[in-house]
Amino acid sequence: MERITIVCLLGKKILAKGNTDTVTDNLAELEELQKMAEPGVLKEYLEKTVPFLVDFAVRALMALLIYVIGKRIIKWLRKILKRALQKSGFDEGVCQFLDSFAKITLNVILIMAVINQLGVATTSVVAVVGSAGLAAGLALQGSLANFAGGVLILWFKPFKVGDYIIEDTHKNEGTVSEIMIFYTKLVTTDNRTVVIPNGTLANSSLTNVTQQNKRRVDLYVGISYESDMKKAKELLTKMVSEEKARLEEEEIAVFVDALEDSSVRLGGRLWVAAEDYWKVKWRLTEQIKEIFEENQIEIPYNQITVSIKQESQKY
Repeated sequence: MERITIVCLLGKKILAKGNTDTVTDNLAELEELQKMAEPGVLKEYLEKTVPFLVDFAVRALMALLIYVIGKRIIKWLRKILKRALQKSGFDEGVCQFLDSFAKITLNVILIMAVINQLGVATTSVVAVVGSAGLAAGLALQGSLANFAGGVLILWFKPFKVGDYIIEDTHKNEGTVSEIMIFYTKLVTTDNRTVVIPNGTLANSSLTNVTQQNKRRVDLYVGISYESDMKKAKELLTKMVSEEKARLEEEEIAVFVDALEDSSVRLGGRLWVAAEDYWKVKWRLTEQIKEIFEENQIEIPYNQITVSIKQESQKY
């Protein structure tokens, strides 16, 4: 049956070529087809291919096991690192930064181990990475700057996790929730998350609002020139001195701050704990409005007075 098939194939080739080939060429093709039809060739091919496929399947299975087990080991090592850093008394930002760095490093090692298990030489991978290092360095200049900025932040500590900061360049502000290897996360008062590159924070001015444990509350209010200024100062002094959240060891101050175009600007100052700043400021601002109205102290607002001059008509 195989011989008949070979002859048919040879006949088709001869007809396709228009019988222009020589007899010798036809016989050579016939011998080649006979060799391909021999069962030993297929057997030899399978003997070479099957072991390779089995070996690759075993390698792939081992690589998968290494990846799964390696992920669990990395998670376990990160927990140990966190506990060790916390017991050693390191700042929360330092713990977060080192944890992020360890995560990236351990995952790179795991990927190299998986590639090596699949049969790819690690040295060749390192060579490829090394040859691409210059291009990667140029492309990742911003990331390297952010990494260096994170190191500077942890070294000089202009702020730490839990501080409320204001980034002066773009006016981003919020409570620092996490210092990562490349970025710092802020949570705003309305619960939004702001992500700022560490390079920006390290190379620009910022205001740390809560680094100190106490803050001064400055209050300003304008009263009309017709109002009793002495009485207004007495009322403001009483409100400031009776504020329950003020620090009694710190002095208070009530003064005339400026004589403006349409009002006399009064000012008051008191010291409170940093966490009470906004509550005290809002509460006293409301009290000033209520108490000044009760005592007929006028708080002026911008007004426009329009005078219409009518000329007499001549007949």
